[in-house]
Amino acid sequence: MGAAVLQKQFESILGGHLSWQVRPEPETLPSGISQIDLPRGCLTEIVGPASSGRTSLMLSVLAQATAREEICALVDAEDSFSPHAAADAGVDLSRLLWVRCEHNAEHALRAADLLIQGGGFGVVVMDMGDTPERTARRISLTSWFRLRRAVENTPTVLVALARRANAKTCASLVVECGRTRVQWSGARGVSRLLRGVEVRARGTKRRTECSPVYTAKAI
Repeated sequence: MGAAVLQKQFESILGGHLSWQVRPEPETLPSGISQIDLPRGCLTEIVGPASSGRTSLMLSVLAQATAREEICALVDAEDSFSPHAAADAGVDLSRLLWVRCEHNAEHALRAADLLIQGGGFGVVVMDMGDTPERTARRISLTSWFRLRRAVENTPTVLVALARRANAKTCASLVVECGRTRVQWSGARGVSRLLRGVEVRARGTKRRTECSPVYTAKAI
């Protein structure tokens, strides 16, 4: 249904003039990568295969938030979080709540929902990077919609980490990570050492602005 048609219907019901107002763009949190900022009050997906840089980006986001003295929460669906690696990446562990879900994606969803509803967190990350794709795909769109609605109108950045995007239109931003080049030393056919991995990250906005709002004004 078009916006103009919907507006006329509301005007006939309420007996007044309705003006279309759009909420302002949400505040953002730097991710540590130029040109990629994560919106507050929204769901962001960070996706990519193993060794694509997705975990490094997640740790960079947590480091940025804890450096601002924000309290963060990490919901670890597969017990894959390394506190030592996080500390090396600059995350202040004294400001991070680590919730271990012992390989249960449903428990991870419930934990994330409870944390958002409780409030007080600058960032809530749901790490399902090692969750089997088949399990992740079984998460209903209703569950993602519930998380999106829970985080709306809050200062919290909600991040879902996975191999592939699962939240569809419930996500405001999808950051796709991937390898571009692997650097080795030594000659082919003999022992070689891994020197580094170059990765890329590309952000795609799915919802460029918050939901529009109708307000009634007297004639």
